[in-house]
Amino acid sequence: MAKLKIAGTWSGVLEEVDLERMIISSLREEIAKRSNCENPHFINLICAGRILKEENGTLTLSQLGIKNNSKILATLSSPQQGHSLVVEEQSSQRLARIRAAATALAVRHADGSLPVEDFNIEVEDQSGQKVRLGSEIDQRAVMMGLMLHAKGKHLIKVGNYKDALEVLSMGEEAFSICDPKVIELIDNVPILQIDMVWCYFMLRDIRWLSDAGKRLEMARAGIERAHGKDSLRLRLLQGGRYPELALHLRLELLEGVVAFHTGQLEKSRQALASARAKFVQLQVPDEALSFVMSMGYNQRDTKRALRMNNQDVGGAIDFLVEEKAKKMQKMEEDLKRKEEIREQKRYGVTPLKKAVDLERLKELVTIGFDKELAAEALRRNENDTQKALDDLTNPEINSDLQVKIESRKRKRKKQATDSAIEKVVQMGFERSIVVAAFEAGGTLEEVLQKLTAQPETDPASAAERNSIAASHGSGSSSNPLPDDVGSDILDLMNEVEDNKKAEERDVEMEDELSADIAKGDALTDYDIEVTIEGEAITEYLSMVESAGSCEKMVTSN
Repeated sequence: MAKLKIAGTWSGVLEEVDLERMIISSLREEIAKRSNCENPHFINLICAGRILKEENGTLTLSQLGIKNNSKILATLSSPQQGHSLVVEEQSSQRLARIRAAATALAVRHADGSLPVEDFNIEVEDQSGQKVRLGSEIDQRAVMMGLMLHAKGKHLIKVGNYKDALEVLSMGEEAFSICDPKVIELIDNVPILQIDMVWCYFMLRDIRWLSDAGKRLEMARAGIERAHGKDSLRLRLLQGGRYPELALHLRLELLEGVVAFHTGQLEKSRQALASARAKFVQLQVPDEALSFVMSMGYNQRDTKRALRMNNQDVGGAIDFLVEEKAKKMQKMEEDLKRKEEIREQKRYGVTPLKKAVDLERLKELVTIGFDKELAAEALRRNENDTQKALDDLTNPEINSDLQVKIESRKRKRKKQATDSAIEKVVQMGFERSIVVAAFEAGGTLEEVLQKLTAQPETDPASAAERNSIAASHGSGSSSNPLPDDVGSDILDLMNEVEDNKKAEERDVEMEDELSADIAKGDALTDYDIEVTIEGEAITEYLSMVESAGSCEKMVTSN
């Protein structure tokens, strides 16, 4: 028997508590009775910073980690408050998952590790060229910051500004790890600052006012540094287009709002007037919209193209054609990368768990070395080309490499056939017959065709299959596949390995993060629908004028 110290709604000590038998609902009922609460469900129990919930089912207090003399806080809440607590906890857990998944993805995709997925996350510039920013730590931090920023923007899009602010704060923290010289090269951090202040504005939280002002100053300085004075560098990069207009509109609106609430009416008026001019500039004429859409483009893409080309119809059409070509090229590159990852998986990983560098492999193959042999040399030498060359030109080591390759092939084939046999046996086929079918040769599809071609109900067929199994030995699944094993069996082996690794990670959240990135492109950060901004500009200009009139009246009096 144990004692539990209770504080809150009822304060005291519960004597002789059987931790091995009592469950949460019983404890809640006991405390509700002592605190004169009619409904035990209104009692919230917190121990060691953790909310004790009914969903833990029949777990006893002992199984939940509650010990003798544990302190438990009991609070009384209404049903709405109880729901709010649960929602808060779920939100907290989800944010923790987002951080963990972003960290895991960044680590895997920044240091040359063999991807678990069939894609690679890589940093690109606005022209779509892959870039490597700074050291491995910088690259990892930038990747993590970009993923969290993308997730934050998605949360903003669905109106979840509170969680978006938390995720954006995580992104800001990730970017802060980078070398400042690396951060100065990109505009992602200033845009993230603007997005954070936008969340403050949408939450209508005046407490963030001073912080908002500082962030907007940093954002303006960062954008000018990345885009050049008057966006000249960006204009040059984008071929004379105006992708940044909507972003600057939002920045000026927020600057006007902060200036208004800090009593700087003239500064607010100027910022809001400039934002309004940009808002007018971004309004798409119906005639231009109809004309471009008549060429087969959808409304959203057409509006985006016209806004980013200052309503120029010719420029918008050129933009849409270019974007379509870029998407096609991206699809081809993605397919190519998937094939490369499949190839890398066949070669295994280096002692430090890195993938074989395919660019260095191509160099060795160009010289005249066998591809598999060169891959093994790079693998065992951590992708050091010179050391790999030394091994390949050394007859003794070269021979040893070939033995290793053959040994790994046999091992992988054995593992592949074991996995394939298990998969087919789970379909309901007899193990000895499945083993015999695989040993007879053929791809997984051909094996399945053989097995399904002869119904189990036919005694003669069953006997024939049993005799085939007997003629091939004991029916053990440890026999290796023949050399003509189909590539689909090896693919199955890779799938099994990936599934094993997936058990150790939060696949659902990682898929969410990667999907958020996949949906975006180089201009996503500038593609802002400015309807809310337009309404806010009108509202605050009216407030500025009203405040200015009152100020004049006071001065006159």
